[in-house]
Amino acid sequence: MIGGTIHEMRQGADPVVLAAFAAVMVCWLIFGVVFLLRTLEQPRDLRETRRNPRATAGMFVQAVSYGLMWGFPRRSLRPIVSMPLWLDIVIGAIAVVIAAASVWLVVAAVRALGRQWALRARLVEGHELITSGPYALVRNPIYTGMFGMLVATGLLVTRWPALLAAMPIFLAGTVIRVRSEETLLRGAFGADFDAYTRRVPALIPGVY
Repeated sequence: MIGGTIHEMRQGADPVVLAAFAAVMVCWLIFGVVFLLRTLEQPRDLRETRRNPRATAGMFVQAVSYGLMWGFPRRSLRPIVSMPLWLDIVIGAIAVVIAAASVWLVVAAVRALGRQWALRARLVEGHELITSGPYALVRNPIYTGMFGMLVATGLLVTRWPALLAAMPIFLAGTVIRVRSEETLLRGAFGADFDAYTRRVPALIPGVY
């Protein structure tokens, strides 16, 4: 279905936006491969000590936001309104930069987490509080990267009302996941984690 949608959007596409879209799709490919490889590399003997199932609800809400973003595409990869070429280039460049930065955050975060990475909100035996690398910039760099990919793709392919609706929905789901995961971390690391939260923003520097 997505393949057919992409084919339709390419018909009569603006060349600048089409090039930016191709670059963002490469970022999506890297994004997916990283998660697939990390899932396949998960140690089978890793013992889980605690889990917070409420994070699953946040994951579902995030998925709804992605559904909105992909589910209401423009008819072609053309600007939503007639724009001069320089503005077309600027928007395409912004989307590519956001996507590239987002993928960097995700790759660096997954590498920093190592065996502790998981889709579920959980603690494992010997769990460590990671505060270096991308975790020195934001406490949840993977979610920041996911949000960046939503915005970058939406700038190029999604109808503006759908993108504007998808963004707060994603953030709502992320808040659910962040609070669920941080409940576990606060219980495990106490004052050290509280000091970390005072020093580093949760998702977006200067915002949250």
